[in-house]
Formats: sequence, C-alpha cells, structure tokens
Amino acid sequence: MGAGVQPDKERVELSVLMPVYNEAATFEAALEGVLGTDLGAESVEVVVVDDGSTDGTREALLDRDWPANVRVLTHERNRGKGAALRTALAEARGRWATIMDADLEYDPASIAGLVAPLRDGTADAVYGIRGFQAHSSFSFWYVVGNKAVSLATNLLYNSYLADIMSCHKVLSTELFRSLELREPGFAIEAEITARLLQSGAMIYEVPIVYAARTREEGKKLTGRDGLRVLGTLVRCRLGGGRGRRRPRHEIEPGP
Repeated sequence: MGAGVQPDKERVELSVLMPVYNEAATFEAALEGVLGTDLGAESVEVVVVDDGSTDGTREALLDRDWPANVRVLTHERNRGKGAALRTALAEARGRWATIMDADLEYDPASIAGLVAPLRDGTADAVYGIRGFQAHSSFSFWYVVGNKAVSLATNLLYNSYLADIMSCHKVLSTELFRSLELREPGFAIEAEITARLLQSGAMIYEVPIVYAARTREEGKKLTGRDGLRVLGTLVRCRLGGGRGRRRPRHEIEPGP
C-alpha cells in the first residue's frame, strides 16, 4: 500500500516525522516524494513541524490542502531541529517512526528497506548509512566531520556504527519516546544514537541513497554543530544510561 493511503486513526504503521525550517524551495517536493513513494508500510502518516520559518514555508504549508494523512504543526519561533522533532514525535500515532528532512538530500524510497528488519524482528532500530562519494558528499571536511563523530561514538560507547548522523533512523515509536531526548538542535541525531546504545538496543545498518546539497542550496551545518555533537556524546556518556536494557529475546517481530 502506498504512502498516500489514509491511515486509520486508531492504527498507523509508520509515522514520518518531518522538521522544516526555511525550506520554501524544497519542502513541497520532499513531502510529495514521501506521499508518492511506497515506504514498505501498510499505513503511513506524515507529521510536519514548521520550526518558525521566515521565508514563506509556514504560510505555504498551512495554505495547502494536504491529504488526510498529513498533519502540519507549527512553532511560533525557531527552536531547533531537535525541538521540532520532539514535537512531531509527541503527536505520532505510528507503530514505528522515522525522520525525513525536507531538503531533498535523502530519497524516501530508501525507507522501505529500513522498515523490513523491524518487521521481521532483526533489530530494535535501523539506520540508513550514507555512501559519501565525489558527487554527493558536499565537501571533504563535511565527510571527515561525519566520520569523526561516528568514530567518537564508537570509542565512547564501545560500538561499531558507520554513520550516526544519518537522518534516516527507523525505530518503534514507544522506544523513540522512551529515550527522553532533550537536545534542541542538530545534535539530537547523536543523542538518539547515544541513548539507543545505552538502552541496549540492537541497531541494524542499511545502505541508502544520499546527495548533499551545497551551501548555496541551503546547507545549514557548520563546524560548530560538529562540536555540539561531540559535546552531546560526552554528556550522554558521563550522564549514564536511560531506561531498561532490552534483552534480544524481547524483540517482537512484526505481523
């Protein structure tokens, strides 16, 4: 069943959480891409949160007559990607939840491959791993920064993950909410990983399609964000784990 199918209000299989900030040039294509793609779930909802956009994104989102499985929420002021993601997560009705940026860097068709390991009980969470290539990597230092924070994660948490900052993460909504996330900005991606590792969750990795946009096209990440990510990883590590560790036999396969 495609992503455009109206979900049952009492039962949604997948919630797509889409934080949006000043993405007037891309959000419509990103949202329509999600709606027009088979995401590997029987029913899908999209929870969009405009995070205080000032470029007309908010008005365009609210003026459009979206399908019934799209809900648009707003922040009066910009509070950061993490804050927008938490707002969307609080409203999610899906059994599973995933993140989808509105900047067209990610291909929604990749999500179906991430849902499969959850459905068959192979994993607690599934990450889409980006393959950085010459035509899709934005810059040398951008790739190095991504690899550096993944390396820091593996050292701090005794793990072996390839791409902790990937937007494409799929996990049960219940588990997602149990992580008690608090980061307001981009560092929430690192916080999700840290809390998952501390909870004992099994993370499965799947290659995905990715194409970084340029600074002129609206790329927002800077070196300061990398430092915030490292700070978040250290904070979570020193602060200890959250929640109860889940033995592998407690993972329940999907229907």
